[in-house]
Amino acid sequence: MYAFTIDAAGKPALYRDLLSALDALTADEDDAVANMANASALLMQYLPGLNWAGFYRNVDGALVLGPFQGKAACIRIPFGNGVCGAAAASGETQVVEDVHAFPGHIACDADSRSELVVPIIHDGRLIGVLDLDSPEPARFDAADAAGCEALMRLLAPRICLP
Repeated sequence: MYAFTIDAAGKPALYRDLLSALDALTADEDDAVANMANASALLMQYLPGLNWAGFYRNVDGALVLGPFQGKAACIRIPFGNGVCGAAAASGETQVVEDVHAFPGHIACDADSRSELVVPIIHDGRLIGVLDLDSPEPARFDAADAAGCEALMRLLAPRICLP
């Protein structure tokens, strides 16, 4: 069992500690599914205000559900559809304050109000996306985006699937 001391006093400290914890969880493991599962559990446990935390994997040019924490979710998302598909198609992090105002939003959980999706890229190839949902409007900001991008840079080489 892992026990981490995560400083939630401010976002810089929070993400610094999450990066250290994620490194400890995944450094010696080469199984992508195990690493995504532990990453989603870590984020769900320590990031306040989430109702879903998980991964969609790039499988033959579509996003396919990977390890997650939260309610059952959509299984396949075409590139360009919804917030996850927009992140996959553009290669850019999506910070959505109000998912109901996002054109083409895919509502897997009706309680979700805001969303953060970070593309996971390794060696120029899209591996998948990290998807975080919150029942709070405008839950995510630039600090969350930067923190999660750093987490995914660390995780990307540790979840490369053939």
